[in-house]
Amino acid sequence: MTDPHALFEEWLAEARLSEPNDPTAMALATADADGRPAVRMVLLKGHDDRGFVFYTNGRSRKGADLAANPQAALLFHWKSLRRQVRVEGAVEGVSAAEADAYFATRARDSQLGAWASDQSAPLDSRATFEARYQEMKARFEGGDVPRPPHWTGYRVRPERIEFWNDRAFRLHERRLFTRAGDGWDEILLYP
Repeated sequence: MTDPHALFEEWLAEARLSEPNDPTAMALATADADGRPAVRMVLLKGHDDRGFVFYTNGRSRKGADLAANPQAALLFHWKSLRRQVRVEGAVEGVSAAEADAYFATRARDSQLGAWASDQSAPLDSRATFEARYQEMKARFEGGDVPRPPHWTGYRVRPERIEFWNDRAFRLHERRLFTRAGDGWDEILLYP
């Protein structure tokens, strides 16, 4: 039996060496309270036995979806390796301390952008956003930029992790791990 988290770390390490752009990019699928799905790309910012972490504006569409329906699916597609990893599970917020610690590592312009943006809300013009950014730049000039209260992190706690390996003639290899108590069950799936 293989630990899926250890296998993921191996595959991610290989992707870091071979992917030309953003090996931590993952598609995040959510659904709102009515079941309407949405998918977008985000970046993996942490991974351990507890799950897969990303950060965003909690007032964004993804934040609203997760507040109404705290379930998500992730997809890592490493084209250079001809591999995919699919993750499905419940979502929980990270602690304020975790969010603060990660926010402090972001580039200052990204920190200011988090304050200036009402992510996913209608925007009348790019000039409005750029003016808000300049206001935040002036507001925090000469000091640290604290994490906005609406900006946070989420952890997808996997219940299913599937590893897909491309093979010739579409004879792919699929390994599915499903949560079983404190451990994992593993089966193979037909391609």
